[in-house]
Amino acid sequence: MEQVRKFTWRIENFSSIKKKWLHSDTFSVGGTEWRIAMYPRSASGKDISIYLNVANSASLPLGWSRYAQFRFALVNQIEHKPKFVRDVCKRELYKEVFGWGYPSFMPLTELQDPQNGYLVNDTCIVEVEVCTDKSIDLLSHNLIVETVELPTHRSMVDDESNGKAGIKKLKTMVNVEEISSPGQDKTDSTNQKLPTLTIGPEDPTEDDMDTFFNGLETELASHNIVSSQDEAKDALAKIEEALNMAPADFSETGKIAPLNKAFKVLSRFDCSSTLTIKQKTELLAMEESLERLPERVAKAMQDRNELLEKESKKLKLIHDLEHSLNRFKDAKVEVKQIEQKLAALHEHEQAEKDKQKILAERKVIFKGSKDLKMELEALEKEWLEYEAKGKVAEEEEKKVGAEWSRMKDFISSLKEKI
Repeated sequence: MEQVRKFTWRIENFSSIKKKWLHSDTFSVGGTEWRIAMYPRSASGKDISIYLNVANSASLPLGWSRYAQFRFALVNQIEHKPKFVRDVCKRELYKEVFGWGYPSFMPLTELQDPQNGYLVNDTCIVEVEVCTDKSIDLLSHNLIVETVELPTHRSMVDDESNGKAGIKKLKTMVNVEEISSPGQDKTDSTNQKLPTLTIGPEDPTEDDMDTFFNGLETELASHNIVSSQDEAKDALAKIEEALNMAPADFSETGKIAPLNKAFKVLSRFDCSSTLTIKQKTELLAMEESLERLPERVAKAMQDRNELLEKESKKLKLIHDLEHSLNRFKDAKVEVKQIEQKLAALHEHEQAEKDKQKILAERKVIFKGSKDLKMELEALEKEWLEYEAKGKVAEEEEKKVGAEWSRMKDFISSLKEKI
């Protein structure tokens, strides 16, 4: 199944890594190229950070978006099984946010503890499960059909000396005190002046820049950025526009990503003087609810269509059985008529042939009717289940419609306050 795959990435000589971040080779899931990005030391220097990125984001057409649900784990190499599995992350990725992950995936102290088995012979193994199909639940382990081993990342032991040599070459361009050692990046202020490095043969690739800015996106999200009132009104209008659509129509558009951005703007708006605590709480919960509603609508429609399909099949089987029954009765009448002819005209030989022909036809009809009846009985055994699904689907549609209207009214009530 190309839309659900599992990958492992071995990182050797972990303690010798001097790079701020590293990434795996690209791999394909659902027709999209992905890769794992790891920061051996987070901004705080106390954790490892890990992300899943769209690898070829720079070459994708304008307006692209990719859906992914994924989860990471580090392999316990003593027990030979994945541990520290995070909750499944479901996310719509697009140009501005082409990756997602965990800035503080695991404390370095826990990673380096020998009893945990995450770092053995200075090697750790990252595992990721990726699914690009919204209709599939990633937690259904039986869906994972294979584990693909990505090429191993090997950090050379003499990286430290090479790194020092590199710093010496850059001394003419950057003051020594401006260079932070790995794991000691300054994160206190977003306004700090960063040094500009001119690196000739090692200019960053598109993938390098993508990974860097993806990490920067996550770090910036942790800062308290306040949206303006105009931005909040704009975001509210976009959400209201979506809620003016029917749930099924909204589900077909697939426009979740712009709404995520709108909710992000609203979450940054200082609405303490205009909204109640209850309204703030509901606003925060609404984004997740909106993401789930299209899936619920799609599931309800799928169940309802399945019921209609089974109902159509049942009607056809009943129609075919009625036709067989009528033909069987007609054949019985014909047999009696032929028997009468045999008695009256003594045309025994020809009439007997006709009789045997019709009797043979009756046997064929009998066999076919038994098969049809068995199929109908099998369908009727399942009928209650499909009928129940149909009723649940109908109720779900009503609930979604009611919840949709409630959210629409709620957003409308906010327009006067923002």
